[in-house]
Amino acid sequence: MSLHPPARSRRLAGVARLTRAKEHLLFTVTLTLMGANLAVAGQPARLDARLVTVLGANVLAVTFAFMINDVEDAGDDAADPARAARNAIARGDLSRRAGWLAALAAGALALGLYALTPPLAFGTGALTLILALLYSWRPVRLKAIPALDVIAHVLMLSALLFLAGFFVYDPAPGPAWWAAAGVALVSAYGQLYNQLRDFEPDRAAGLHNSAALLGRAWTRRLMYVALALAAGCLAVTVARGLWPLWLALVPVALAPVVAWRRSGTDMRGTAAVDASGRYQGRCMLVAALTMIAWLGALAITASR
Repeated sequence: MSLHPPARSRRLAGVARLTRAKEHLLFTVTLTLMGANLAVAGQPARLDARLVTVLGANVLAVTFAFMINDVEDAGDDAADPARAARNAIARGDLSRRAGWLAALAAGALALGLYALTPPLAFGTGALTLILALLYSWRPVRLKAIPALDVIAHVLMLSALLFLAGFFVYDPAPGPAWWAAAGVALVSAYGQLYNQLRDFEPDRAAGLHNSAALLGRAWTRRLMYVALALAAGCLAVTVARGLWPLWLALVPVALAPVVAWRRSGTDMRGTAAVDASGRYQGRCMLVAALTMIAWLGALAITASR
């Protein structure tokens, strides 16, 4: 009898580890709020419970993506000590079957929440879930197909999350497409960065992704090209007046904190491969706080 509680606790801890919430919660919330804030700003629509619904759906959809990834990659991760330590299946905390059941439960809950949103938001969410499955599922495994790995990543882990938040309130993005393109390019940088960081373990596992095709040097160059293009998209959105001018005060106020706090790790908590990696977490935190500040301002305006 005394063995059951520890075993149950280990399984629950394994499910929590499988979600990898620390790695994606910040950017998922930021992208969803960005889409919703842009849709509501200057429009008759007002923020309401629909934001909570789509936010929960997006969080669960990304959780589903990360869970499927760890379940399907458990065999490969077991060969690398660092990866095995964070993969609940590779660690033996959960069986593959239990991992699949937990992932499917998260996906079903996400789909149920998306079903409560307008048709465009539902379709966007459903596509996110489909890509999340096909990205890691062994019979298809988009993550092992050069170019498609990056395209699937930027859609399911950035652009579609942003658009789901936007479509809840407005079916016509208009100039907000520039913002969608910008977050997609940042995600492309993130995907290439991750592949550069994991270059040797991925090669040992036989994963033929974009970095394997391009090599380290070109992967690094394309990382920076993606960031430069993202900055260009941001400039266009500023020129088009998508953001209130006062919003710039938030990152400006936080800039000294970002510059002062040193870190040698990237958003996943592993050693950064370059200077950009050391600033990932801090920049994402600034973006999140900026979107939360804007949300607060919109809520105050709506209550008047």
